[in-house]
Amino acid sequence: MSTTASNIELVKNTFPVTGMTCASCANSVETILSYTDGVKSASVNFASNSVLVEYDPSQIQPEGLNEALTAIGYGLVVTDGNSEEAGEKAQQEYYEEVKKRTIGAAILTLPIFILGMFFMDWEPGKWISMVLAIPVLFIFGKSFFVNALKQAKYGKANMDTLVALSTGIAFVFSVLNTLFPEFWTERGIMPHVYFEAATVIITFISFGKLLEEKAKSNTTTALKKLMGLQPKSLKAIIDGKEKEIRISEVQKGYEIIVRPGEKIPVDGSVISGSSFVDESMISGEPVPVEKKEKDAVFAGTVNQKGSFHFKAEKVGSETLLSQIIKRVQEAQGSKAPVQKLADKIAGIFVPTVILISIITFGAWMFFGGDEAFTHALLTSVTVLVIACPCALGLATPTAIMVGVGKGAENNILIKDAESLELAHNVNAIVLDKTGTITAGKPSVSNEKWLSEELRKDFSPILLAIESKSEHPLAEAVSKHLVESQVNKSKIQNFQSITGKGAKAEDESGMTYFVGNQRLLESEGISISNEFEKKANQWKSEAKTVIYFANKNELLAVLSISDEIKPSSKKAIEELKNQKIDVYMLTGDNQQTAAEVAKQVGLTDFRSEVLPSDKSEFIKDLQSQGKVVAMVGDGINDSEALAQADVSIAMGHGSDIAMDVAKMTIISSDLEAIPKALRLSKMTVHGIHQNLFWAFIYNLIGIPIAAGLLYPINGFLLDPMIAGGAMAFSSVSVVLNSLRLKGKKL
Repeated sequence: MSTTASNIELVKNTFPVTGMTCASCANSVETILSYTDGVKSASVNFASNSVLVEYDPSQIQPEGLNEALTAIGYGLVVTDGNSEEAGEKAQQEYYEEVKKRTIGAAILTLPIFILGMFFMDWEPGKWISMVLAIPVLFIFGKSFFVNALKQAKYGKANMDTLVALSTGIAFVFSVLNTLFPEFWTERGIMPHVYFEAATVIITFISFGKLLEEKAKSNTTTALKKLMGLQPKSLKAIIDGKEKEIRISEVQKGYEIIVRPGEKIPVDGSVISGSSFVDESMISGEPVPVEKKEKDAVFAGTVNQKGSFHFKAEKVGSETLLSQIIKRVQEAQGSKAPVQKLADKIAGIFVPTVILISIITFGAWMFFGGDEAFTHALLTSVTVLVIACPCALGLATPTAIMVGVGKGAENNILIKDAESLELAHNVNAIVLDKTGTITAGKPSVSNEKWLSEELRKDFSPILLAIESKSEHPLAEAVSKHLVESQVNKSKIQNFQSITGKGAKAEDESGMTYFVGNQRLLESEGISISNEFEKKANQWKSEAKTVIYFANKNELLAVLSISDEIKPSSKKAIEELKNQKIDVYMLTGDNQQTAAEVAKQVGLTDFRSEVLPSDKSEFIKDLQSQGKVVAMVGDGINDSEALAQADVSIAMGHGSDIAMDVAKMTIISSDLEAIPKALRLSKMTVHGIHQNLFWAFIYNLIGIPIAAGLLYPINGFLLDPMIAGGAMAFSSVSVVLNSLRLKGKKL
């Protein structure tokens, strides 16, 4: 959801689309929806036969969107249930329909083809071919003509227009030659019929469409796997009794039972019992996680041996699994910048081809000699047949879908196509320290007080201040003090000081400060030699030092350690080997930052930076012409993530960081970053290969179809061979994209 300036909530939904047969169709659907009142944006994904629509529900409902499309021959699958399931069902039904049409066309086309190729001078053969061709064109190939007429009604043209024109002209010409052969014989020309060309074109294109639909369904396997993680039903306690209900019936607050081996249906927290849960689909970690009372559990994860009851807290589209599915789906439906160019080309492609066909006909009539009309008709028909905008339209979305799916399989969630396309150009990466390079699980490792007596007196105040702070280091101090049996004091006037720490007053009005060295300096509190020596020692061990003081003196120093992830050093080394500049930014002190940087092999780092400093640092790099990726996990990283060209969030981090970022590393493993960059490179190479072949195919095919080689060697391309080539071009593009699935990251 997003909110406009006038506080109207816009709804963003993905709907399956019916009736699309080519890239020009996708362009038509997108144009119609984009200009429909109440729609803010529409993005069609031809590869998944779906459209992502952002609309104002106060102005238009899904039924209204469907009405707008029905008028031009398309439709939206509107359902109260699962739109993914509905889309899959519609796609399966369409596949079965295309399959029947293809088989029917092929059975009748075979005898027409044999008669046309081997018994072309047998007079009854022409009549048999005409009778058999009628159902091929107007029953099994009916959709081409119906869709072409609907497009023509609105002044539009698509692939169906090309097929209908080419096969329709070839059929009418052949019927006239069968019924009135004397028109040609009187002029000393043998009357040819092209029933086999018309029917083979229909069959080939239907077969190509069949293969295309099959291949397109394979590009969404990652999404289907994610959807398959959620069970269809569950057992809940309702009115004191255990009942089995559908997943769609679950409401927040329900008590749900999970037994050994079952999948957890929604997000929630354990209220009784304990077990170990396999959370590898979320964290990437193979070791099951222990779950006891108050621990969070997530939809799609698998319970191991124990049983427990948990309270449903996030249901339906709110669950982490649903959010993951939504991000993958939106990314697969989003458009890379290169696709927008391909869409524009596809939009003007069909009218251009029709114009070329007319010019071809005219040129042959003028320069064609004795058989000018026959050659003019054949070449103009062949131009219409061989030109296919489908390969062009499929080039980008199929590669993007496979790339996004492959990313999801490798714990890399990609929010949009633009970041996937841009990531391979990244030449500078900025890493946050805590939670990105380090594990993000800080714990107090040392503490030193002025005296043991002061420790007893002031620990409760320190606990009270740190309990109110949201900083992860404050949480570590709170946890340590609670475990040390410290009871919380009452405090007042708590105030968080950005980039420095926090302050508060006790009941007597005395002010206390907790934070870094800069906080003490700003308040004019001195540090004794003994404390300074101990703090420097801890800093040299890559520990973070927390200072606790009142207005008069420093009372204690505590050290907090955060282990460096085992994968960090290797990942940074790999990025540097790819000629990428790697920087570390942290709010931590200089000594700790230097020690962490040293351990992971980094020379470029900045310490004691504020959230705004991170954003400014990225701006500086961008002003030097660098394409910058930012990797972070906290709310304090969100500004920098928004500024970066490619933003990557670590999966265990804050919701805000993950919302801002265009990519999320679910496993929090830094080695996934080089994988994400390699995935981008592979996907972009796939797109470029697809576009190259789509353009080359038309660049070479259209002139040959127009008869360019005829003056040189007398070669004219047969329309039915052109139909086969045209079908193969689309299939080859999809198959080339699917090659990505087999590649290793």
